[in-house]
Amino acid sequence: MKKLILLFLFVFVCNNFSQTEKLYMPRNVKSSFTKGFRSYDGNPGKNYWVNSANYKMQINFNPQLRLVEGTEQITYFNNSSDSLTQIVLRLYQDIYKKGNSRDWPISPDALSDGTKLNKIIVNGVDRTNELNSSTIFRSATNLFIQLKNNLPPKSSINLEFEWSFVIPKVSPIRMGLYDSTSFFIAYFYPQIAVYDDIDGWDTFDYGGVQEYYNDICNFEVKITVPKNFIIWATGELQNAGDLLNNPYLERLKIAHESSQIIKIIKPEDLELKNFTKDKELLTWEFKADNVPDFAFGLSDHFLWDGTTLVTDSKNNKKTFVSAAYKKESVDFYKVAEISRKSIQFFSTTTPGVPFPYPTLTVFNGGGGMEYPMMVNESVDKDNWNGTVHVTSHEILHTYFPFYMGINERKYAWMDEGMAVMLPFQIQKELAAGYEPEAKNIVNFENSSGLEFEVPLMILTTNLKSKPYRMQAYIRSAAAYSVLKDITGEDNFNKCIVEYINRWNGKHPIPYDFFNTFEDVLNEDLSWFWKPWFFEQGSPDLKIDNVLINGNQVVIKIKKVGIMPVPIMLTLKSAAGYEMSVYKSAKVWKDNLTDYEITVDVKQPINSVTLGNKNIPDIDKSNNQFLIK
Repeated sequence: MKKLILLFLFVFVCNNFSQTEKLYMPRNVKSSFTKGFRSYDGNPGKNYWVNSANYKMQINFNPQLRLVEGTEQITYFNNSSDSLTQIVLRLYQDIYKKGNSRDWPISPDALSDGTKLNKIIVNGVDRTNELNSSTIFRSATNLFIQLKNNLPPKSSINLEFEWSFVIPKVSPIRMGLYDSTSFFIAYFYPQIAVYDDIDGWDTFDYGGVQEYYNDICNFEVKITVPKNFIIWATGELQNAGDLLNNPYLERLKIAHESSQIIKIIKPEDLELKNFTKDKELLTWEFKADNVPDFAFGLSDHFLWDGTTLVTDSKNNKKTFVSAAYKKESVDFYKVAEISRKSIQFFSTTTPGVPFPYPTLTVFNGGGGMEYPMMVNESVDKDNWNGTVHVTSHEILHTYFPFYMGINERKYAWMDEGMAVMLPFQIQKELAAGYEPEAKNIVNFENSSGLEFEVPLMILTTNLKSKPYRMQAYIRSAAAYSVLKDITGEDNFNKCIVEYINRWNGKHPIPYDFFNTFEDVLNEDLSWFWKPWFFEQGSPDLKIDNVLINGNQVVIKIKKVGIMPVPIMLTLKSAAGYEMSVYKSAKVWKDNLTDYEITVDVKQPINSVTLGNKNIPDIDKSNNQFLIK
């Protein structure tokens, strides 16, 4: 019995050591596991917590002056095990404030005084006069409020703000003016930063490159604008009947029940300009629960398409899909259809989790940027592949980072790579002849191994420009593709679904992702995680030798680079005979550098070719062997 107990302890210690030591883990991350906030099986720990807030906002927007004025009441819930001595808020629009740093140059005409704070009230006490003191101060794009009394665990605090800012005419960063009466407004209100189990308060400054890291919150927002402006926003519109004239109100109701694309505002309606009730100012009311942020777009001359689809038949959940766009935007006439088919694919196929939000609007503004229930997209040319790619990519972000609460500031690859890779199939279906995976592999091969490329586990808060793009989008998407090949599509989707189910509404970090895959598969994948996520290096295979023995061909493959990738061999004869052999990257799991494949052929072959367009390989000069 004593020997049995010792054996059990030995196995337990070895397993625990394996879980904790097989991959490098920074000490602040390791501390979270030690304290039981996270667990080595990939689940949230028994002591895990996440904070949240309720926002109530009244926004007044003057399009002519480009002036956004707001009042907001926030109830912030400290669910952590810590007593908080301060509250940290983000003032995103201070990115335009004179003297602040940015990740790229902007026009001098865009510079301003940033966010103007007119009132700060903490738990009913007016503390506005403390602004710019040691107790309430700004630093870059953050606002720090020192509390008179600590905020204990499992308690809440009430904050109130009055604020305003002017949208610049030029240099829009993720939001702004797109023509004289069309705006997308985001990153715009004083927002409580995240307090988490890894770093405490998130105090990284916003410079324009890094994007989301928000708690899951609830929003009630009222937006007042002049008549005949239509607003599309995060959340569900609560008072359409008080705002819209017929036939637009009736068409909207039909679109909420129809699987067809309903033209709510048509080209011929633009001349009439009678979209709303005849009042000088109208207040649009929106409500959104369990979302990490709020954004809205508006215009007085956009077309509007709408349709509804069932995303979860078991629970009778539906999503209302809108496209709001300029008449001149050629491809946008099909964006509602692209969006509908993308959401259907994401809900039922990959990742196979019902779309979590009741609405989604793609707004014809600028760039390509995701927000909860909103996409800001600058499609105005006849570029069908690009339209399909950007639309599906931004919609996929609904899962990563929004539904999952990912810290995109530190680990952008956790959501951007997913948003690149997971839509590959639907993109190919919607855009005939488009090959998004091959395109990504070319981009990866062009930059892999160059000195600006860094491993995925380097924090993206430290990156800009090419290193950021390569890490967050390109290398990560290639890694996910290889991972899917290793596990097989069914197991990959099974792992992704379990990861989503475990961590939605929370804040997963890379180790939660790694550990969930290993837990679901009951398999050690450290041989894959290390080179692809932790190390510098490239994928590079070569044909080392080919030996002919009768009708058998022995092909020796050498792994020159550090990254494990699949082996694809194409054997051809002079007479036109051809056969293929495929092995997943799992052949390298034991850290082998050489692999031998024996193939029976029906005709004498004269060439062997290694690789294909979807397998990264930085040196293709050694990928063909000609047999004389």
